[in-house]
Amino acid sequence: MNATAKYQTAADVFDAWRDALFSGAAPPLYAVGTGALATVELGPGRVVLVGGLPGGGKTALAMQWVTDALRAVPTLRAVVANVEMSAAVLLDRQLARLSGVPLDAIAKRKLGAEHADRIDRGLATLESVAERLAFVAPPFDLGNIAATADDFGGSLLLLDYVQRIRPPGEHADKRGSVDALMDYLRQFADAGCAVLAVSAVARTKDKRGRSSYVGDGLGLASFRESSELEYGADTAYVLVAGRDDPEAVILRCLKHRHGEPVDISLRFERRIQSFRPTEPGPATPADRGKLTASLRALWGSTPAAADDDGGDE
Repeated sequence: MNATAKYQTAADVFDAWRDALFSGAAPPLYAVGTGALATVELGPGRVVLVGGLPGGGKTALAMQWVTDALRAVPTLRAVVANVEMSAAVLLDRQLARLSGVPLDAIAKRKLGAEHADRIDRGLATLESVAERLAFVAPPFDLGNIAATADDFGGSLLLLDYVQRIRPPGEHADKRGSVDALMDYLRQFADAGCAVLAVSAVARTKDKRGRSSYVGDGLGLASFRESSELEYGADTAYVLVAGRDDPEAVILRCLKHRHGEPVDISLRFERRIQSFRPTEPGPATPADRGKLTASLRALWGSTPAAADDDGGDE
């Protein structure tokens, strides 16, 4: 069997690697939150995987990260492929978060004069990123997503959720399909894209042997259909609901290829689809300081953050 070997020696990459090592420039990352959320490393060359139980807030968290990254980085362009929700529904949810007006009022179009100022400010925020945010239309296959990203110039890709997105080629089963998809997403990241992938999780056994989504049982093996999901991701999280407080959640970091895994305590205000960290984050590198400060300023100007009543009607 004659095959052409493909490799590079350490000497081939040594000079460029050494120059980067002493440059003082950390890899570019997008600020997706303040406090403990500043530890999330989403950026070019990274694949970030988020899993969780049905209805646990995976989509809300992923869209919050994408929207806030767009707010913080004026040159960023993002492509969202959501197989279950339309662009209008996703915008409803972001408007609730950014305005502090309950999603129920927005979704049912029951807006009154008491909402006007907050809705106007939320709309202005969304309009400021609208030209840099694209939603993929069916079919939800990887070819269409890649073509959209190429045509739109998107460098941040959100796939929600990966088990429903078809990769090129024929595959024997769902597992093989997800394996192939993750391989392609890894290639996208290696080409300089930031990839945020939302995944369903499988049920686990609780302490009594019952099938459930109990948080203590969720781990890397919980991502449905494929071990390639956790292997291919740079960072893998699962959203775990609190036992006593319905708004308390833990973003459990199961894997972090570039450092120590850090769990993040959050509050999920479902009525406005907003995640907020409950703990301060560690000091961020100097090169991320400007992005973090920018996002903090943006968050401070968000009506949902400023209203003492939390956006109640």
